[in-house]
Amino acid sequence: MRNVRRLPLVVAVVVGLALLVGLGVVVSASVGGSGSDCEVRLEVNSSTEKGNLLIDLAEEYNDSGRKLAGGECARVEVSETSSGVAKDALAQGWDERRDGAPEPQVWTPSSSLWLTLLRRDATAADRTLLTGEEPRSLATSPLAIAMPRPMAQALGWPEKQIGWRDVLSLTEKGWASVGRPEWGRFSLGKDNPHTSTSGLGATVAAFYAATGRSSDLTVKEVEDPKTRRFVAGVEAGVLHYASDATAYMANLAEADADGQALSYASAIAVQEQLIHLYNQGSPTGETDRIGKGKKPQVPLVAVHPADGTLMFDHPFVVLPSASAQQRSAAADFRAFLLEDAQQKRFQQTGFRDHEGNAGGELARSVSLSEQSERNLSLIDPPAPEVLAAIVDSWDELRKKARVLLVMDVSGSMKQPAGGGQSRLEAAKKAAVGTLGLYHPDDEVGLWAFSTETGDHPQPYRQIVPPGRIRDSEQRLAEAINGLSAEGGTALYATVRAAQQEMLADLDTDRINAVVVLTDGRNEYPPDNDLDALLGDLDAGQLERSVRVFTVAFSDQADFSTLTKIAGATKATSYDARDPAVIDKVMVSVISNF
Repeated sequence: MRNVRRLPLVVAVVVGLALLVGLGVVVSASVGGSGSDCEVRLEVNSSTEKGNLLIDLAEEYNDSGRKLAGGECARVEVSETSSGVAKDALAQGWDERRDGAPEPQVWTPSSSLWLTLLRRDATAADRTLLTGEEPRSLATSPLAIAMPRPMAQALGWPEKQIGWRDVLSLTEKGWASVGRPEWGRFSLGKDNPHTSTSGLGATVAAFYAATGRSSDLTVKEVEDPKTRRFVAGVEAGVLHYASDATAYMANLAEADADGQALSYASAIAVQEQLIHLYNQGSPTGETDRIGKGKKPQVPLVAVHPADGTLMFDHPFVVLPSASAQQRSAAADFRAFLLEDAQQKRFQQTGFRDHEGNAGGELARSVSLSEQSERNLSLIDPPAPEVLAAIVDSWDELRKKARVLLVMDVSGSMKQPAGGGQSRLEAAKKAAVGTLGLYHPDDEVGLWAFSTETGDHPQPYRQIVPPGRIRDSEQRLAEAINGLSAEGGTALYATVRAAQQEMLADLDTDRINAVVVLTDGRNEYPPDNDLDALLGDLDAGQLERSVRVFTVAFSDQADFSTLTKIAGATKATSYDARDPAVIDKVMVSVISNF
């Protein structure tokens, strides 16, 4: 299949909040403690939503004075990586420099679904990537549909059970079908299933819902045209495909703070735990910020789909690279995490314990009830070949995109970017390298900008109009490779004009977006009012919105301003100020489409 989307999450900043994601990793490590001189060192790589908690618990473990069976002590270090990104890193062979974290001896993703996919990768590569040891769950959290309380109530919640068929109906008919036309179209926040557990789980759940099954789904049923129409219908309501659900939650928190909680996303597919954190004032999923941030004016409720959902099991997996001593340390650390005191900590941060029991804090926060717990309908995880078929099918069924790539060709792009190439050469290579990641039916266009020159009376110009990539890939590649640099940087005028151009020809059946790559800051006196630009871009003031994703390329880029521009349109700003990461950054940008 041409469109193979194995998309690593790379350096991204959730707009409006200081959340740094470096090369797919939020890297943190346990520090201090009496274990600094221990004989055994154990590297643990955790999924991001429980990373902060595991870092804290590792520090407590290191300070506890525990001894292994041989009398030695162990020191545990924890880093965080999105589960799908970690899966790809393990499949490729972990590289600390490339992957942004030490090679782990223990991996704890959000779901065993990733173990299934890693085993498929291992078989394809004829390598041993996992042991035969049965993993143990550290905590659990079901996939839920997070909905603003008034919207859930408009659908009959909590008395009525809501499921993926309701999502499909609302996507087709809009909120007017339930008497709330002022809410407009139904919009779904959903992650890319190649990087995100909630995105993967929601995709799996939609395929099950299409067939009415809760177990024993077959490849034949996945490929059935009726099933595919159902899933494509659900995908049609997606705003865009984030790499991590916290991007959606952060944008929703900003909308809520502006009194517009009901104008952003109608529903977001997430782990139940993230709904708890959002309601406790931590929309980016940082467990150590529970109760410290501002709680939302409009809280979210956890809707567990009536037609079935998945329980994410957060497995603790010892990898083949672990030595005998490290395996002993892993067993002791796992035993420590499963003790009642630590399991209580998981519950306090919104997880259920390893047996699926919800704590009182979670129940109150996301509006669980005895009835909702009795109605919790769980899906059996699909067989490996079925899961692979689901992921491959999503590549075809996902909502298609209409993207305008806007590249800075100002004179500063001639400066070196390392590796014997200029910034412009590096940017062109990265942009051309991502063309094959689009779906053949995605539409992509190209603009270039600097300031006016003798040949161009405007600071920006269209190079290739948006067209289906199946027909224009070669033309786009040649046009990108033909760009040359001169002039200044008319950033504000270009961003405004690009968004207006896309709005004028908006395709509401597609993800409409502008991607701006620049190495500088606005150098254009005729249009130098940032506040005016942000007001023009403000997605809250537009009935029809086009998101502007920004890429800061080089340390001279005005990253703060680029973050504000992306934030005004409820998009994401990407940090490629280190030119060495531009290839991965551009791949990450494409994961939104």
